[in-house]
Amino acid sequence: MSSGHSVDVDGVRIAYDDRIPEGESAIESPPIVLVHGFASSRTNNWLDSGWYETLLEADRRVIALDCRGHGESGTPHDPAAYETDTMAKDVVALLDHLEIETADLLGYSMGGRLSLELLHTYPDRFNAGVLAGIGSATLSASDIGDAIADGLTADDPSNISNPVGRRFRTFAETTDNDLDALAACARARTPPADWEQVGEIDQPVAVVAGEDDDLVGDPEELADGFPNAEAVVVPGADHLTTVPDDRFSEGVVDFLEREGL
Repeated sequence: MSSGHSVDVDGVRIAYDDRIPEGESAIESPPIVLVHGFASSRTNNWLDSGWYETLLEADRRVIALDCRGHGESGTPHDPAAYETDTMAKDVVALLDHLEIETADLLGYSMGGRLSLELLHTYPDRFNAGVLAGIGSATLSASDIGDAIADGLTADDPSNISNPVGRRFRTFAETTDNDLDALAACARARTPPADWEQVGEIDQPVAVVAGEDDDLVGDPEELADGFPNAEAVVVPGADHLTTVPDDRFSEGVVDFLEREGL
């Protein structure tokens, strides 16, 4: 499962994979960084769902990390360790470690929000971005993180009353993550993006969400706020079924062929 690669970022181990298309070199293959969703991992979100294979076949160098608190990376239990800018810096530190000046970017859900932050804060490091599993709801403050954290730390999962908290507890238990670390991440309260921030992102952007995703809001409304963006709606897919959907990967590959490195 693991490549065994990792980099230390301010005392936190960040695990990652770095895959290059067969017969090619790192210099020949344009890099894309994959940032997974909350309670997932690089293996669960990207490898097992076929994304590595799809992107390698498209002649992309695939760099996928486990965000702190997830997978094989370090698992701090302090919510202060999961501030949005801190998690974004982990991605940039990985690029520095690999001596990559500029990459394309693909993030899902939590990774989509982090990717928005990365495009805005580090515009020279990212050429184009796919912000998937997010929509207009990323512009609104929410206290759902506390409900998710309460669900993750509940002694008896059958007593979880909040449906979102119950859903994430069920999902987290299938991904072999540290539930206390995930709870700390959820309590960090990622600040909402704002329209000014979105309007300042000049890179090409694709905003992707499932038609039946009831967690993220309208992807088309969010896409309209960027100077150079398009929306992709995956028919019949929800938050958990969008990732492995061929229509999602086909849309991303098409976008990268037009706008990627």
